[in-house]
Amino acid sequence: MTTTLWLLVYPGFVLLDATGPAQVFCTANDEARDAGRPEPYRIRMVSPSGGAVVSTAGVSVLTEALPPAEALAGATLLVSGGRGLENGDSPALAPAVLDWVRAAATADGLARCCAVCTGAFVLARAGLLDGRRAVTHWLDAAALQAQHPAITVQADAIYVRDGAFYTSAGIAAGMDLALALVEQDQGRAAGLAAAKRLVIFFKRPGGQRQFSSELLAQADPQGLHGRLTGWLRARLQQQPDVEQMAAAFALSVRTLHRRLQQEAGISPAQLLQRLRMEAACALLERPGMTVKRAAHQSGFGSEYNLRRAFAAQLGVAPSDYQARFG
Repeated sequence: MTTTLWLLVYPGFVLLDATGPAQVFCTANDEARDAGRPEPYRIRMVSPSGGAVVSTAGVSVLTEALPPAEALAGATLLVSGGRGLENGDSPALAPAVLDWVRAAATADGLARCCAVCTGAFVLARAGLLDGRRAVTHWLDAAALQAQHPAITVQADAIYVRDGAFYTSAGIAAGMDLALALVEQDQGRAAGLAAAKRLVIFFKRPGGQRQFSSELLAQADPQGLHGRLTGWLRARLQQQPDVEQMAAAFALSVRTLHRRLQQEAGISPAQLLQRLRMEAACALLERPGMTVKRAAHQSGFGSEYNLRRAFAAQLGVAPSDYQARFG
């Protein structure tokens, strides 16, 4: 059975957001053809206007005009990310485009609705992610959560599936998502074969560690987020509560929450958990480090707590992370 993939682009889309997944599906076709099987995918690039569409890289792709929503029955829709989506300044957020995405995503028979990187903002603006879990590029995760509080943003995930809706993290993570779809459609062997041919991870270990709290704090080291980050990092093995954090900066608990949300889009407890995760990852990358010692020195206290945190936030076991990065 051939699955049609409709890849939505628009002026200012990120080239790899569209061409990365397209290449994964094309490679799955190559593998099938070499094995004497029918090609499993038909790839169609579409845009609001049709014709040549210019990416942020200055490279144009040829597209078809948007088909009627009912033409997507049994198909997969994939929305690429692009410039300006996070602040509402993109052709992809035009009412006509959002109407089409909404109609296509809710049409009878659409198999899957996916977004790469900031393409999640298109699905969110169309009201398709409310009450669902989602992810986007680490730089824009806080904005997605702030603009759409009905969405549960899982900022460190590589990709997230919630029912028929899939979202992926920054740019190259669209290829991780595409491999997951190939595995879902054709089985693990097909997904692994495509990954081998592409020379990429079949299942990438870890999450979006690039969005680290340290980098965010460096944006304003004298701000509350930067100062609280330094204060907490020196106390990871302790159990500081929010009252102690607030008292350390002569703030009320309510003011601490409000200002930290304004600066970084997170709560004090989330910041502490994030710092502990980063410390644990850094410790596990050291030669000779044990999971037990990493759990203690990062403030998790026990291997059980560390394993739970890794499973929830990175989707891998601490030992798997250590095997890859140690």
